[in-house]
Amino acid sequence: MIRSALPLALPLALSLALSGLLAACASSRMATPMFDQAGLPAAVQVPAGHRVALETTGAGQITYECRASASQAGQQEWVFVGPDARLLDRGGKVVGRYYGPPATWEGLDGSRLTATQLAVAPAAVGSIPLQLVKANPAIGAGSMQGVSYIQRVATRGGVAPATPCTSAGLGARQVVPYQADYIFYKPA
Repeated sequence: MIRSALPLALPLALSLALSGLLAACASSRMATPMFDQAGLPAAVQVPAGHRVALETTGAGQITYECRASASQAGQQEWVFVGPDARLLDRGGKVVGRYYGPPATWEGLDGSRLTATQLAVAPAAVGSIPLQLVKANPAIGAGSMQGVSYIQRVATRGGVAPATPCTSAGLGARQVVPYQADYIFYKPA
């Protein structure tokens, strides 16, 4: 009787083991690894002692205005006015907004913060630079509470318009699309 039960138990055990293995493989493929900043320029890397708290993609636009140059008399230039973007988590769900001035990151829960720029590094041609900012204390409890640093990486677009800024166009505004990943850090 023991011999007859063994052939039945073996296929069942193998089936359960295979099911567990397939489930483990499927869940490991679906899990998104945390952002690794090792490939970034040192200037925009977050100091040791901080961990990734939230990874988002900002998708929106940046506004520029044609103004008299502050550094060159008689010249005009496109000046950054501010961003307006939705913040999406890695699953594509809207989790907040990025806008300014001043540059403000706001969670759907109402918590928000501003930050001070520490460093920038070049990005691909036609894209705004990578950036590291130190967060100011958050206003309101929620997702932005306790954030210490924010990195802007994987930037696409967002540079000043290619059209000339002339004295006849002073005050004109141009809106350009952009996208960037914003990685939020908290103390470890």
